[in-house]
Amino acid sequence: MNTARRAVLLALVTALAACSTAAAPVAVAPTTAAPTATPTPSPAPTVAPTPTPAPPPDWSAVPVPAQDPVALGAQLVMAEGFIRDPKVTADQLAWAGHMEELVLGQLSDYPDWVAQVVAALPEGQRAAFSGSVEAGRQLRTMHGPIPKTLPDWHIVAPAPIDDLLSYYKEAEAKFGVPWYYLASINLIETRMGRIRGDSTAGAQGPMQFIPSTWAAYGQGDVNSPHDAILAAARYLKAAGAPGDMTRAVFAYNHSLGYTNAVIAYAEVMHADPLAFRGYYGWQVYYATVDGVILMPVGWKKS
Repeated sequence: MNTARRAVLLALVTALAACSTAAAPVAVAPTTAAPTATPTPSPAPTVAPTPTPAPPPDWSAVPVPAQDPVALGAQLVMAEGFIRDPKVTADQLAWAGHMEELVLGQLSDYPDWVAQVVAALPEGQRAAFSGSVEAGRQLRTMHGPIPKTLPDWHIVAPAPIDDLLSYYKEAEAKFGVPWYYLASINLIETRMGRIRGDSTAGAQGPMQFIPSTWAAYGQGDVNSPHDAILAAARYLKAAGAPGDMTRAVFAYNHSLGYTNAVIAYAEVMHADPLAFRGYYGWQVYYATVDGVILMPVGWKKS
């Protein structure tokens, strides 16, 4: 924003008064005072124009992350503010979660920006966001060769946010598995149930059970968010949860990077339950040798 500087000109006006001297008792004509100089009016001060506020984002459009750390930090502050504001609309919350995800993606490409971008956040939000940065770093240790083809997926809308939270907490009440661990697994496996389709190992449903494991721990429909989340809690309890969550999560997926990422996201939501609102807005991105593509709701391999 450019700020106009005001220039004020001061005109000094001197009034010249004539003096007369009186002689002996002789009448003299009264002297006439010299006319007062007419002041030169000062020009009106220049007024800075009122800046036009920037239009709000198009909440229905895909957010575009900034290309420098200062602007990226400002975008993150806006997104995190919306995530923690109970008065935002559903569109604003979805936009904020998506933007949070894209900021994290930028920081994975530009790790030197992390400290500056995180520092832009209010102090109380920095640890939570740093946990998400670390979780993403752990997941990237799992990646093998970049795929050449797209997966046989269908992207669907997730269950409503309040429904998912109620399923996690129902499972916690029944099996003792903290709700935020179930949410973390749901996030990593299928972006809260957005991905519908078998994995390369044949896993199915929003919590990604292979058929033999579902036969042992599942009840109902493997594609039902409710049934799958309860089955995941049932499995984790059998594997050592809640007493040894590291062991239980490692049993779910035999990968140290996966286990560390689940724990990191879970601890973010444990410390800041509102962080779940941001994770709920994350979308499905898929990297191939031809680039990264966004798979919105309705996407299906042609």
